[in-house]
Amino acid sequence: MNVLISGASGLIGRALTQYLMRHGHKVYPLERRLQQGPHYWRPEEGHVHLDPNIHLDAVINLNGVNIGEKRWNNARKQAIWDSRVQSTRVLAQAICDLTHKPKVFISASAVGFYGDTADTIVNEDAAAGDNYLAQLAQAWEAEANVVRNKGVRTVNLRTSMVLSPSGGALQAMLLPFKLGLGGRIGNGEQLMSWITLEDECAAIEFILNNDHLSGPVNLCAPNAVSNREFTRALGQALKRPTLLPMPAFMVKTLFGEMGELLLLGSVGTHPHALLEAGFEFKHPALDEALQSMGLG
Repeated sequence: MNVLISGASGLIGRALTQYLMRHGHKVYPLERRLQQGPHYWRPEEGHVHLDPNIHLDAVINLNGVNIGEKRWNNARKQAIWDSRVQSTRVLAQAICDLTHKPKVFISASAVGFYGDTADTIVNEDAAAGDNYLAQLAQAWEAEANVVRNKGVRTVNLRTSMVLSPSGGALQAMLLPFKLGLGGRIGNGEQLMSWITLEDECAAIEFILNNDHLSGPVNLCAPNAVSNREFTRALGQALKRPTLLPMPAFMVKTLFGEMGELLLLGSVGTHPHALLEAGFEFKHPALDEALQSMGLG
C-alpha cells in the first residue's frame, strides 16, 4: 500500500514507518517543511498539499504535541488541542477534497475518551467521559469522522500508554526507577492501560489490512494493571527497589491538572474490537513485556 503518515517523526510514527516498510508498504511522511517531499502541510495555517499524482491507499494521522511533556496552563492546553483537533480538521478536509480517495483513514485518538473509569474495565461501547482529556478525544474523533461521511473507512485509534525505552512515559520513568526513587503514585489503585510499541505498530498494520474494522478501536494490551502493579513490575524488570511513593497531594502540587488526569486518573480499557477481529498480541502481559525490553 501507499501510506501517508502525519506525525511520522514522533515515537509511534518513526517505529510505524519502519514497521510498514519492512512489511512491503511504501510510506510517505506528511512533511512540515514546504516542498520537502510530495506531500507537505502547515496545519496551523490550514494548508495541506497532497500530490495528486500519487494515489494513497491509506492515511494515518498521528499528529499531536506530547501531552505529558510539561505542566499544563491555558496556552499549553490550547496547543495540545490545536495540534490534534485543528490539524485533524485540516487533514480530513484535504482527504475529502481528493478525487481519488484512500480506502482507509486511521486517525489517532486516546483512551482518555472514557474519562476516569474508576475500577471498571471498559471497551469501545462505553460512553465518553467529561474531563479535559475526554473532551479532547471526542473533538479529535469528530473531526476525523468527517471523512467517513465521504465513504472512506475511518478508524479512531484510542491508544493507551505506549511502552518503549526509546521515548514516551516509560523512558521518563527509567532514570528515577534505576536510581531507586520509583514508587507507586497516590494510593496506587488507579488503573493503567498500556501497550508495547511493537504491538502498537502491529495492530495498526492489522487495521490497515482488515476491512471489517472501523470506528473506535482500543489500542491497549488485554491486561490493564493498577499503578501499584505497574510499579512492582517495572522495579522487578530493573532489579531496583520501589519504596518511595509519591503522595497524591505532591502530584497535584507539582503537576496540577495534568498530574490529576494523567497520573492519578484511572483508565482501564480492553481491546475488544481488536481481539474480536482476530488480532494476537505479542506482549499481552506486563511482566513479560517489560522483561522483553532488556531494561535491566
